[in-house]
Amino acid sequence: MSTFSGLNTATTALWAQQRGLDVTGQNIANVNTAGYSRQRAELQSVGGNVVPATYAVSNGIGQGVNADKVTRIRDAFLEGRAQIESAETARMTVKDSTLAQIEQAFREPGETGIAAKLTGVFTAWGDVANKPAESGGRTAVLQKTATLVAELHTTSSNLDKQWTQTRDSLDTLATDVNAKAQSIAELNTAIRRATQSGLPSNELADKRDVLVMELAASIGATVTPGDDGQVNVVVAGAQIVSGGSTLGIKVVGTEVPSEAAVGNPAFVTDPGGTRLAVGGTAGGSLTALTDTIPKYQAQLDAVAVQLATEVNAAHVAGFDQNGVAGEPMFDDGSGTLPVDLTTITAANLRLRITDPAKLAAGAVAPAGTVASADGGNATKLAAMAKTGNGVAVAYRQLIVNLGVEASVATSNLQTQTVVAAQVDASRESVSGVNIDEEMTNMLQFQHAYSAAARMITAIDETLDVLINRTGRVGL
Repeated sequence: MSTFSGLNTATTALWAQQRGLDVTGQNIANVNTAGYSRQRAELQSVGGNVVPATYAVSNGIGQGVNADKVTRIRDAFLEGRAQIESAETARMTVKDSTLAQIEQAFREPGETGIAAKLTGVFTAWGDVANKPAESGGRTAVLQKTATLVAELHTTSSNLDKQWTQTRDSLDTLATDVNAKAQSIAELNTAIRRATQSGLPSNELADKRDVLVMELAASIGATVTPGDDGQVNVVVAGAQIVSGGSTLGIKVVGTEVPSEAAVGNPAFVTDPGGTRLAVGGTAGGSLTALTDTIPKYQAQLDAVAVQLATEVNAAHVAGFDQNGVAGEPMFDDGSGTLPVDLTTITAANLRLRITDPAKLAAGAVAPAGTVASADGGNATKLAAMAKTGNGVAVAYRQLIVNLGVEASVATSNLQTQTVVAAQVDASRESVSGVNIDEEMTNMLQFQHAYSAAARMITAIDETLDVLINRTGRVGL
């Protein structure tokens, strides 16, 4: 063994501790960097020569330490769990937001909602029943009924606008997903080249994982490991990123709210057209488009149909001030008789009667040419406010169901947020930078560096004695 082998051992020690200090400094510098994963210098002892040969005999001590490898600290299980929980949180957030917007569209409880307008109409009919000959009460019925019809139109329009805005957001989301998938593919290529060349790629992998997590929240993506440090991004079984190549997605289906149905609109691969059962924000938005919003729009339409059905049936059974049998009060805007109730919606409901005298408040036809002072039919119309299965009760049940569903969605989101936060905390405890731990590591490497330097000094003094003082006995 060479007399100078100790210098080589000490040199590797200096280099390894310096590498450890460099990695520690990198961790401390990025303690607040989003998506950064702490790194660790892997110190490995360098053994002696294990192949026997002439003039190549090891002393069995070893040849120092190696710190060429810098590991990026990540837990694959927690990363996968975080992707799943992130997607679920995003989906529930969209559901909660959708129901909150629907509640805003109905504006209940309050003085501007449909319930208050219904109450106002039936109250006005009660006033007519008390004083059927006065035109003021009849005019109030028409005004309040027109206000109710306008409120139905407004609420239906707000639901349609919410649907359209949600539909438009999907196109933007698809564009964003495709852009991020392309960025991940480019990072995959860069990481593969770096890995094959023996160059560091930890920071590139951090950037890629941030994009993967964003895709998980957007569309429910997950990852599988690939070759040379690459990953494959999977959405509903389809690989939208495979190494350095990508598969695009797009939104297909109707852009008209009334044509929405389960599976329409949908996300499909581009090219290929394979439908994807997406999650995350995209999945929540699709549920809103194909189920949640259409469901409440249909229930609102059912309220409009029930209002027209019940009021028309009661109105045609009475007589106006001139003794003429009452006409239907509502239709779908076509103006045709008989009124086709199957075509009525909250959006096209129209008040047909504009003349107060034509309100059929009387239950019997007046005799002769004397204007009717009978309010029997108006009494029946006013009593509809308390009918057990009437339109007012049906609308209140709609609002109750909406409130319950919105409350459950909010509660579920709160629970899911706690679960996601716990997963993130566990993930952060593994890959996040801990300042206290890094300070401890810094002191360890610093002392080890000082010891290695002192070892070089000791070897230098030993060699000085060997080289300069050997044979000089007594001097």
